[in-house]
Amino acid sequence: MTKALFAALPLIALAGCVDDRPGMPGPVRECRAGPAQRFVGAPFRPALVRQAQRAAGARSVRVLYPGQAATMDFRADRLNINVGERNIIRSLNCG
Repeated sequence: MTKALFAALPLIALAGCVDDRPGMPGPVRECRAGPAQRFVGAPFRPALVRQAQRAAGARSVRVLYPGQAATMDFRADRLNINVGERNIIRSLNCG
């Protein structure tokens, strides 16, 4: 009985660290830009945003145009679509 109690103590202590309140962020879905690379070189169209988002598994998408200001915050769940001068997708990356 005593051994079982000592074995369970770490689990009991960790149970207090779980935050399951409504509205709290869940596990972060990481973006994977690799599968979305097939869109590089394609003309940018709004319908392409949803396709690239699904391919990368990203929670959100940000489209960046040349010279456009962008925040420097890193978000592992965001896909960045970088569009060039001629409305052609230059690159896709996560962050």
